[in-house]
Amino acid sequence: MYDYEHGDLCFDEDKMGMKVTSGVVTINKDTTTNLIGITIGGGPPHCPCIYVIQVSDNSPAALDGTLESGDELLAINNECVRGHTKLQVAQMIQSSVGQVILKYNKLHADARQGKTLDIVLKKVKHRLVERMSATTADSLGMSRAILVNDSLVKRLQQLDDMEQSYRHLVDHTERVLRAFYALTQCFKEFGDTFAEIGAREPQPRASEALVRFAEYHRRMERQGLMLIKALKPISRSFGTYLNKAIPDTKQTIRKYADVKFEYLSYCLKVKELDDEEITYCSADEPLYRIETGNYEYRLVLRCRQLARKRFAALREDVLAKIELLENKHVHDVVGQLHAIASQMANYNREISWMMLGGNNVSEPPLFPIEMDLTCTAFQYKSVQPVSELNQHDLNDESLHNSVDNPRVYRDLPPLPKNNDAVSNLTELSQLSLDTDETDNENHAITASSPLLLDLQ
Repeated sequence: MYDYEHGDLCFDEDKMGMKVTSGVVTINKDTTTNLIGITIGGGPPHCPCIYVIQVSDNSPAALDGTLESGDELLAINNECVRGHTKLQVAQMIQSSVGQVILKYNKLHADARQGKTLDIVLKKVKHRLVERMSATTADSLGMSRAILVNDSLVKRLQQLDDMEQSYRHLVDHTERVLRAFYALTQCFKEFGDTFAEIGAREPQPRASEALVRFAEYHRRMERQGLMLIKALKPISRSFGTYLNKAIPDTKQTIRKYADVKFEYLSYCLKVKELDDEEITYCSADEPLYRIETGNYEYRLVLRCRQLARKRFAALREDVLAKIELLENKHVHDVVGQLHAIASQMANYNREISWMMLGGNNVSEPPLFPIEMDLTCTAFQYKSVQPVSELNQHDLNDESLHNSVDNPRVYRDLPPLPKNNDAVSNLTELSQLSLDTDETDNENHAITASSPLLLDLQ
């Protein structure tokens, strides 16, 4: 509005739709610094009000939590501050003893109102600058704000590399366990095969050794399955670290980076508004937002404070998660790998110990296994007495049927003596065992190994 008496042009407050409420707070001063921990701005000759620019961390004002950036100060110890410069107001606070009584106007600002298109574009700029070197950014005329080169954001690449390494580790562990399971099935097949061979072996010592060898393979299969069962939780633990811990930490770092870029955008916006104010004040020209209470600037200050709180909270969260991740990587993962190696070594030692005789001291060593390969289950010497055959019995169909019977072992019984027939007899009765699966070659081998009887 225009002041006709003084010829000055005055503006009414432009609150930009924000609500303001009044209040009073008493803050105890810091005994060491004699301060309450606030930074103030505004005041004559350009701005009609004094407002809070920033509240220092861990200061009395921050611990009290009443005053925030953008709030207007109305009085100090019941003394009105309108018309006083910010330097005079600061001296009024410092001159207070013990505590300060502050009357204020609380600015109820919505952070979404301050997140304008300009802030969004500044976030995009910071994301681009983050991936540039200092030389490239300077060449493009893009300033690198403080906190852009953040080591926590660079941990994303390290986490990507770590995730790839653990993915290979999990895949390799799964392949090893699958291959080991296939090996246990080979042990089972070996056990079944040697058990069958041992059951058919006529030599007692060799049969016993083969049966023991088969039983050892079956034990190897059972203990191998127990080993796989013990190693499965370790493999799942690797999967949990890979699929939950690392992605969660990466997601937290991304959120932290987004909040950090937003906070830097508000910082850059505050600096631009400060530069604009200095330019207009140096030229002694009025600036509408300042003349109307500087609510736009105060809104940006509030948004910057809120972004800074989120930034600090997420930074602590990221640091805590990275520390936990590194501890798990150093201690748990290394311990689990050691557990895998030690269990495999114990399994191999136990198998070697078993093959050398096991815990039964009375049992002889398994190897070497002595076998007479010329003596098989299909050919042996008879213990029946010498018998004589006559020509009539040799032509007997039932005798030939008994000799050719492939189902049973059988020695021929003594037959009546016939001297006429015996003189021409030089062959023996045959004993053979032949199965339905034996081919013609096995028939020939069996026929060539007769049981000879001396009839003279």
